[in-house]
Amino acid sequence: MKKKIEHGALLQHNGTVTCLEFYSTAHLLSGAEDGLICIWNTKRWECLKSIKAHKGHVTSLSIHPSGKLALSVGTDKTLRTWNLVEGRSAFIKNLKQNAHIIKWSPSGEKYVTVITNKVDVYKLDTALITGTITTEKRISSLTFITDSILAIAGDDEIIRLYNCDSQKCLCEFKAHENRIKDIYSFEREGQHVIVTASSDGYIKMWNLDLNKNKDVPSLLCEVNTKARLTCLAVWFDQASEIKENSDKAATSSQANEDEKSSIVRKKKVCWTDKNDKTAKRDRKITPEKQKLETLLQKKKKKLKSSE
Repeated sequence: MKKKIEHGALLQHNGTVTCLEFYSTAHLLSGAEDGLICIWNTKRWECLKSIKAHKGHVTSLSIHPSGKLALSVGTDKTLRTWNLVEGRSAFIKNLKQNAHIIKWSPSGEKYVTVITNKVDVYKLDTALITGTITTEKRISSLTFITDSILAIAGDDEIIRLYNCDSQKCLCEFKAHENRIKDIYSFEREGQHVIVTASSDGYIKMWNLDLNKNKDVPSLLCEVNTKARLTCLAVWFDQASEIKENSDKAATSSQANEDEKSSIVRKKKVCWTDKNDKTAKRDRKITPEKQKLETLLQKKKKKLKSSE
């Protein structure tokens, strides 16, 4: 990203690539119209495994936070769970319609599928639907803010926040002048941020206060790309994060050093006081010492008289 150099192309697929998702910085999963899911090593851009996932197109995929499981949906009306450790299918669920979005929650305890304007919320341990959220228009994108709060963007200019457990709308606000094509959320320094991209060409960042989730998020910044946007990706500068963390570490270590030095200074004072007392005790002359001094003085006198 920094050097803006093209590394190559993913040539394993025979058809248009429809979805991509990274797991950390080491692996990438890709799905395409040929029904394949490919697992890539991002260091050498080598295809580690190619899986025939769906009979039709792969429309969406999502990797579990642990990296051991993945979910995919396709135009064959199936939802498939994949064991990424062994590279095989773990579970297949038939759907009534084709789903075009699938997404894990941040904890990995639940996941959602999107079919046109309907969001089905599933629980991982039972693989059963625990609730359904229905919107007026087709859903183009969604993202988890927390494990229980979902931000949904449809084929309009409105973003809606829903509670996954109660399926109730917490708030809604007009984000753009045209339909919203993609939405992304992240948390940094305790601040929840929503990033949106629209057909109007604008990319916007919103600050969401979870303590006041019924209030409309405040606009942090916006940029007009003067292009017709279709998707969005957010890149975090790891170098700045490392520097930020190192600065914090340096500040805390300096504080610790100052604290240690103050403790040492205090200890030195105590240590000096004790030694002064000891020195005073040592300066007390004992009777034996007094006898020795007397003998030494007599010897000195004899030597002087002999001279």
